[in-house]
Amino acid sequence: MSLATRSTAIRLALPAPRGPLSSHLIDALGSGAPVEHRRDVTSADPFGDDLQLALYVAYELHYAGFDGVDDDREWDPDILGFRRDLERAFLDAVRREVGDIETDVSATVEMDELSTEPVDGDGVSFRLRDTGTWDQFRDLFAMRSVYHLKEADPHAWAIPRLRRTAKAAFVAVEFDEFGGGRGDAVHQELFADLLEAADLDARHLAYLDTAPAWALSPVNLMSCFGLHRALRGAAVGHLAATEITSPPGSARLLAGLERIDAPEACRHFYREHVEADAVHEQILRTDVVGALVGAEPELERDVVFGIRGFLLVEDKFDDGLQSAWRAGVGLRG
Repeated sequence: MSLATRSTAIRLALPAPRGPLSSHLIDALGSGAPVEHRRDVTSADPFGDDLQLALYVAYELHYAGFDGVDDDREWDPDILGFRRDLERAFLDAVRREVGDIETDVSATVEMDELSTEPVDGDGVSFRLRDTGTWDQFRDLFAMRSVYHLKEADPHAWAIPRLRRTAKAAFVAVEFDEFGGGRGDAVHQELFADLLEAADLDARHLAYLDTAPAWALSPVNLMSCFGLHRALRGAAVGHLAATEITSPPGSARLLAGLERIDAPEACRHFYREHVEADAVHEQILRTDVVGALVGAEPELERDVVFGIRGFLLVEDKFDDGLQSAWRAGVGLRG
């Protein structure tokens, strides 16, 4: 599929609901009916399919949207109110599981800890490096598509919330993510190339209907951080954690793909992340996180919250994918 074809085929139909919250929003969007935002979200599992799908759909109105849904609904005040309730339930749960953040916490120390890699781990990237099958890699690709086909977009929301050195350096990192001015090098397009090479559907949100909550929550968290100025420190911490952990994880996935002689387009995506993100780590440490905390020291705990929140939802993704493999659950429809 050409870049031109992809760009005009970006909007897909609304997904199937998974419970009362997602049903209320999706049915209203599909029919053009109003959304009653004052609905009880407290009884829903904040990390469950129903709430996470509803939140993902609400956020998607700020990205590509959905086929048949009026673009004006992006700023529908009732939808925004409903989304706010979903966000609060989700963020409260993330904060509970992350736990209290110490008053004297150091973002530098936190990033140093991220850089300490285990020699032998038991996570998805270690498993795929050593014993992963092609089908397992394809499961990973499908589940990551709900993020990688909009890679860098959620973090880009933070750009107007930053100033001076932090903004300039943040944009430099994003510029690379968006291909350095070349459409065919945009990381989203590289992942679409990967999907096509793996004989998977490369359309935006093609796997939204099959993606469980553990695949949606990492994207929802970065959308939440990016779309709220009050959470700009968390957005910066999240991006730092993403870039610091990307090179070693991508290197393991690349090694696994080489072991099974996977298509070159699949290898190229991870090879690009090994090389580019290692440079991004240094920029983020000094010129983004360092500059932000230097100018606004009160945001340091938020930066750390962004790092720890990233780790929390990524661990849930890892556990969810491996549990699906153990149970023999199909993830690609």
